[in-house]
Amino acid sequence: MPRASRLAQEAVLAALRAEGVQGAVNVLLTDDREVKRLNGLHRSKNKPTNVLSFPAEMPGFLGDIALALGVVRREARAAGKPLHAHLAHLVVHGALHLVGHDHLQAGEARRMEQAEARIMRRLALPNPWRGVF
Repeated sequence: MPRASRLAQEAVLAALRAEGVQGAVNVLLTDDREVKRLNGLHRSKNKPTNVLSFPAEMPGFLGDIALALGVVRREARAAGKPLHAHLAHLVVHGALHLVGHDHLQAGEARRMEQAEARIMRRLALPNPWRGVF
C-alpha cells in the first residue's frame, strides 16, 4: 500500500491535534496473522481485526496502534471505500482510543464517530459515517 506510513502519520497527528493532546504513538502496519496473534494475546480473540490500540501509561508516550492490512483492504473493497480513506479512518479511530475515547455506550460511540468525521474532514477525506445513519 503506497504512502501507508505517511498517511498513518498524518492521521495520528490530525487526531492528536483535534483532541489537543501531544505525545508519541507507534503505528504498526502489518499482516492479518500478526494482528490475529496480538488480538489473541491481549483480547483472547482468535481472529484478526482491523485495528488494535494499546494505551500506554508513560509520560509523553500515548501508546501503540496495530492495523491488519489484509483486513483493511477487504473491508474497504466490501464497503466500496477508497483504501487510503479507510486506512486513515482506522488510524484516527485507534488514536482516539489512545486519548480516552470509547464506543461501548451509545453516547460515547456517537461522540467518537463525530470526532472521527471532523478529523477526516481536516484530512480532506470522506466522512466514514456518511450514509450509515
